[in-house]
Amino acid sequence: MKSEIRSQKSEIRSQNLLFVLCPLSSVVCLLVMLLANAGCEQLPGLPGLTAKTNNDVKELSVYSHYAPAKINIMPLTEFISAGGTQQVKIKPYVSLLDSFGSQIKSPAVFRFELYQRVLRSAEPKGRRVVIWPDIDLTDPAANNEYWRDFLRAYEFDLPFEPDASQSYILQVTCLCPNGKRISAEFALKLAK
Repeated sequence: MKSEIRSQKSEIRSQNLLFVLCPLSSVVCLLVMLLANAGCEQLPGLPGLTAKTNNDVKELSVYSHYAPAKINIMPLTEFISAGGTQQVKIKPYVSLLDSFGSQIKSPAVFRFELYQRVLRSAEPKGRRVVIWPDIDLTDPAANNEYWRDFLRAYEFDLPFEPDASQSYILQVTCLCPNGKRISAEFALKLAK
């Protein structure tokens, strides 16, 4: 008899427990479903904004506006004495500009050529005096070595022995990664 009473009490307890747990578990399930769906619904009136991973070449043309479009030789460019000796070098400062006119940093190959300047002539660029080896700045470490962030330009050192009585024209050509070739010229005269 005692065992029957115990079993009945045990049954009643388990039924009460189920009675309490069932509503509790349904509330927990309802909360989990609400949290899972929260924020996933699209707001009315806004078009679907989904992330596109389209690697189409036509889509990449948007970035072509940020490629070098023009080259500028800055007025800081001059002949300087190298290390207190009589040896002179040219220190050109070159900036690249995108299609919006902003100075940019870009991988490129730079070619420097120096010409004699012909005074009072329709074509002032005379005979080529020297052409330096191309400077390849397609490697990020090399590019960063020549880049002067405070000027937003590249700084180069070109060894040269000038004739004191001669004027020169420095031509800089930039071979861009997109295959474009841009160049600029700058008149130089050795200061006496």
